[in-house]
This record gives sequence, structure tokens and C-alpha cells, in this order.
Amino acid sequence: MHHARFRDPAGSIREGTYDPETDTVAFAGEAYALDDPAIDVLPPAEPTKIVCIGRNYADHAAELDNEVPDRPLLFLKPPNALASHGDEIAVPAGKDRIDWEAEIAVVIGEQCKSVDAADAMDVVAGFTCMNDVSNRDDQNREQNWVRGKAFDGAAPLGPVLATPDEVPADASVELRVNGETKQSSDRSHLMFDVPTLIEEITTYLTLEPGDVISTGTPEGVGALSDGDTVEVEVEGVGTLEHDVRVP
Repeated sequence: MHHARFRDPAGSIREGTYDPETDTVAFAGEAYALDDPAIDVLPPAEPTKIVCIGRNYADHAAELDNEVPDRPLLFLKPPNALASHGDEIAVPAGKDRIDWEAEIAVVIGEQCKSVDAADAMDVVAGFTCMNDVSNRDDQNREQNWVRGKAFDGAAPLGPVLATPDEVPADASVELRVNGETKQSSDRSHLMFDVPTLIEEITTYLTLEPGDVISTGTPEGVGALSDGDTVEVEVEGVGTLEHDVRVP
């Protein structure tokens, strides 16, 4: 099953059932096309935090000339980084390189702490798409990556939430910029799989309902330009689309 959050024509925030065959979201007997200008598609979760994983694909670590970490490399994005399907995100001005990073994102369904990997999927509400937009200029100068990763609009998320049964164990992830494929891989290539990530994260952090784990990006990152249209497609979820504005 798929779910979508949206603001209806009256301005109320709703959560409805999404039909991928008709590209519509239904609530209380009304159905809207996802691209209907009368509604605003919202991120499919309201996280208190987004826990991101660095270098979780070996080919991405190699393209950055970095070692593969011996344990999940964790960093945070705050809620201000969220952006929605269909948004135009304004990236920080005056930077030489703002990169795209397509990622499979996990949405947590219940408050959890110290979760064993064997039980980890029990706390997963579903999967969605994310673009971990990255300001390389500042990321390369700092250790905590606040300027590099946490700026407004740095986490486009969506368009819908797919329950775990909809997303294959080897689900593909692909990113296109202006229609041209830039990244293509699949979930089976994660260095640390979703249960391992949940076990590691909840050793240190309590995760709340709606919190997001973004599982890392494959090879093929590159620089965004003003006016770009970015699509992130995850098999079983759908396609997140957003535009880019460089001030």
C-alpha cells in the first residue's frame, strides 16, 4: 500500500491512499491527481530528525577517494531541510559545488530504542525517496557538516510512502537530471543494510514515529545548476521530482 500527505483545496492537511496506477491520492471519497494544482503534495513523514548514512555504497566511497567505513557513518539533517515533491529548492548562493545524492529513505513507524537487527523491520512504516542535497564547499571544510548538509531545502523527500511489502530487497534507485540518468544502483549494494542501520542508530538515539533514515547514495554524484529538474526514482515507491534555483 502507498500513502501520501497533501494539503487539500480547503487548506487542510490530509493523509490519503495513493494509487500508483492512476497517480491519484484519495481521501474521504475525493481523489486528486498528484500533479493537481489544487493540492500541495507534502513530505510523506514529519520527522523530528533525519539520520543520514555516509559512504554506504562502495562505489560512491571510491569516487570520492574515501575509505569504506568499518561502521555506519552517521550524520543528521534537521526538519528545516525538508522539501516536498514538486518544490523548487533554493540552494546556498556563492558555492562552487552543490551535489545531488539519490537515496532510499526509511520512515520509522513507532518510538524505538535499542532495536535488535532481527526485529528492526517491525519498526519500519515504509520507504520513500530522498535527495541528500550536499554543499561540498562547506562539507569539505567542517567536521559536523551543518553548513554542508543541514541548510533549508537540503532534503527533498517523497512523493509517497510505500509499505515495506511494496519495496523489493533489491529495489533499484535512480537519479535523473533534466531527463539524463546520472545514478543507477539498487538496495542490494548497501554496505550496511536497513536492519543493521536501525540497530546501530538506536544504540545511541531514540527514533520517533516519522523519523527518517536516509540510507546513502551510490556512485554518480555531481553538481547541480540553476534551473535543473531532478528526479529520484525508487522501485516500489515512485518518483520524487523537484527543481533547483541557484540565487
